[in-house]
Amino acid sequence: MKISLIVIGKKMPDWLEDGITHYVKQMPPSMNFSLVAIDAPKRKGRNIDQIKKIEGDLLTAASMDSNIVIAFDEKGIQNTTKDIANNLHNWQQNGDKVSLLIGGADGLSSECKSSANQLWGLSNLTLPHSIARLLAVEQIYRANSILINHPYHRQ
Repeated sequence: MKISLIVIGKKMPDWLEDGITHYVKQMPPSMNFSLVAIDAPKRKGRNIDQIKKIEGDLLTAASMDSNIVIAFDEKGIQNTTKDIANNLHNWQQNGDKVSLLIGGADGLSSECKSSANQLWGLSNLTLPHSIARLLAVEQIYRANSILINHPYHRQ
């Protein structure tokens, strides 16, 4: 199995970077987890739809080797952590290559969302995309802790 969290934008506050690093370091090597940060395109002279299209094309290209692509979107399915753990278990069993996509500040293009296998929501709240990264990484770590009966996830 391989899980890649593919995101737009490289600049994040140190405290968020520290949080993400904390969870990534604790993930088992068998998960082959990676965070791929893609430079955000220049905004000058472009409208929001053009920016979203460019970002969507970059995310789609970066996820081409995956057999499962999940895009995070405010209208996506709201999974429980146990749902994510069940998905993680299935991905492990099948040896899947999974890409999780988080767009830039303006969200994902419709083309990017329609090319994904699934749309997941992280919260009904509006989240900054940098916090969405931390939340996604933490939930993957938490889902794994459920599968291995680690006390991190208490019932």
